[in-house]
Amino acid sequence: STDLTSTVGYDSIIQHLNDGRKNCKEFEDFLKERAIIEEKYGKDLINLSKKKPCGQTELNTLKRSLDVFKQQIDNVGQGHIQLAQTLREEAKKMEDFREKQKLHRKKIELIMEAIHKNRNLQYKKTMEVKQTCCCFLPYGLTLLTRTALPYLSSLSPFWQLFLKLAQTKSALEDSDRSYQQSVTTLEKIREEWQKEHIKACEFFETQECERINYFRNALWLHVNQLSQDCVQNDEKYEEIRKSLEMCSIEKDIDFFVNLRKTGSVAPAPVVYENYYNTQRNATAVRSPVPVPISRRAPLPTPTSAPGEPDYATVDGYSLI
Repeated sequence: STDLTSTVGYDSIIQHLNDGRKNCKEFEDFLKERAIIEEKYGKDLINLSKKKPCGQTELNTLKRSLDVFKQQIDNVGQGHIQLAQTLREEAKKMEDFREKQKLHRKKIELIMEAIHKNRNLQYKKTMEVKQTCCCFLPYGLTLLTRTALPYLSSLSPFWQLFLKLAQTKSALEDSDRSYQQSVTTLEKIREEWQKEHIKACEFFETQECERINYFRNALWLHVNQLSQDCVQNDEKYEEIRKSLEMCSIEKDIDFFVNLRKTGSVAPAPVVYENYYNTQRNATAVRSPVPVPISRRAPLPTPTSAPGEPDYATVDGYSLI
């Protein structure tokens, strides 16, 4: 501003810096809230995997797949809890950065406040002295010319009036010198203020560049952490898919048969015995010849119903 005492430009810079600090605080609070959500979600997943029954009576390979499934869900929950801790650490780093900038900026602001105060006081003093000189110097000189000179030319005995006018002239000259000195002092203060103002602006610009760069990197890091968490979760889910690949329907059926079988010999034929007519010479009637037990037919191939996902193999699986 052309007004020497104006601070409108400086105030605008300080307001912008305060807004930037507020924005950092908002992102810091966002990370803290996200950490609370991640921690709660992780704990809920762990409780779900440990307390909720999930195929407790399954056998053999499918049971192992379910065990892997629950273990990996537990690992996913642990991963979310770890992510919550990471987010809290990042929020603390943002807080430390924000407070560090505030502390450094406060020193410059105190210097600038002192300079503004000194500049304004000197400007006010200079304007007061100037006002005095502007109003009374011409009047005093005119009064001296019009009043004293006639008395001097006529050698009038009114010497006291002449002395008074001479004192007035001396006082006006002192006032003029004071005005000149005040202007000189004000100019020195103005030059010092301008130099300090430029230094402060350069410092504030450096801080703002650091803040934007730090904020951008923090946001980038946060997104990378979320992406890494997704990659790690997918690795855990891939373990489940690999375990399901090892799940064999035929092996599970054979395992159940071998576990619960009662023997490999069929029951003997039932022989008829005649207890009604013991005199009759009748031959015992046997039951029909039993059909030999043959090996069971091949297991049916399971098919997917419409709308159900196909059972993908590990080699054919793609993350994209």
